[in-house]
Amino acid sequence: MNATRYLPLVGRLFIGLPFMASGLSKVANYAGTIALIKSSTLPLPPTLAYVGAIAVEVGCGLLMILGFQTRVVAGIFCLFCLATAVFFHLHFDDPNQIFHFIKNLVMTGGILQLVVYGAGALSIDSLRAKRGGQAAGAVSAG
Repeated sequence: MNATRYLPLVGRLFIGLPFMASGLSKVANYAGTIALIKSSTLPLPPTLAYVGAIAVEVGCGLLMILGFQTRVVAGIFCLFCLATAVFFHLHFDDPNQIFHFIKNLVMTGGILQLVVYGAGALSIDSLRAKRGGQAAGAVSAG
């Protein structure tokens, strides 16, 4: 098995699927999600934050799985994870909140690898790069 070929896809699945599940759970629990957003320090109207979270989690989750615009999507996920940490998990008197804050930082660190290295061979990005004559996952110098 060629790990460099298959493991990036597995990694994208491990990132995209949980984000999609989280977004779909928000769709299924409108009232609870709005209440959670209202209880946070997020400086956005709750309905806008709700729609934005679903768009990021479901939309970008699917794009991540497909490996389409992976670097951009990964950057969006990094910002989303950091914003979630800051606006929802700063209650350091609660060990559960500390855990979630750290988890979001860890996710951001891992996802930054996709910003730099891209989606890998089994992705739409790779197919598009091959058709355009570029090496899949190549990092431009500059």
